[in-house]
Amino acid sequence: MAEIINKNLHNIVILLNEPRYPGNIGASARCLKNMGFSKLRIVNPLNWDQDKILKMATHEASDIIHAAEIFNDLESAVKDLHLLAGTTARTGRKRYPTHTPQTIAPKILSYPSDIKIGILFGSEKWGLKNREIGLCNWIVTIPTANFSSLNLAQSVMILCYELFLATKNEPVKIQIPRLASLQEREGMFRHLQEVFRVIGLYEKQTPAYWLQNARRFFRNKELTAKDVKMIRGFLRQILWAVRHG
Repeated sequence: MAEIINKNLHNIVILLNEPRYPGNIGASARCLKNMGFSKLRIVNPLNWDQDKILKMATHEASDIIHAAEIFNDLESAVKDLHLLAGTTARTGRKRYPTHTPQTIAPKILSYPSDIKIGILFGSEKWGLKNREIGLCNWIVTIPTANFSSLNLAQSVMILCYELFLATKNEPVKIQIPRLASLQEREGMFRHLQEVFRVIGLYEKQTPAYWLQNARRFFRNKELTAKDVKMIRGFLRQILWAVRHG
């Protein structure tokens, strides 16, 4: 049977953050292959046993493993991406889910192919931490019944399946200016953190409190590179005014 790779999926990167078990890495690669994805990034794997990984991936998905990019930290793995969706089963005051797999799929596919989008999966043991969630534009939760714990590869398959299914509908491509990369957004947050420090906000609350609020405010804002440049221009002016006031 001829292999079908949908061109609409080439700009989507699947990221496994600190996976613990080689079998789950291999099984996830197999899911990518099943659904027509080709880009896999793995961040700080706790046990990189390539024989076990390839055994679970099977020969058909071995190319996904051989082409996979390995990173030591998440920030390096996502810095060239424009948008990032984080998956989590844990919700709460600081974790407002914005989508299910079914609703995020058409949203992702509505972007032009030059917009690089990541789907981030956390460790089997602790999922995604608040700091990692803070990097995401969207938070995706897979609906379940009374038991919310899913195997890593199961979660990967569900997201990939919904994205593959959504390609059957022809989305309307939106024309937008270049979106800011995550590296550019993180530079803006560091700049904002410096402004918070200089104007004395940290005297009343911890630095993390204000930065989390800022991240929450900007999370669903699809900032362009021009937006980030303008915001940082404001921040530079504020710093200049305070220091020369």
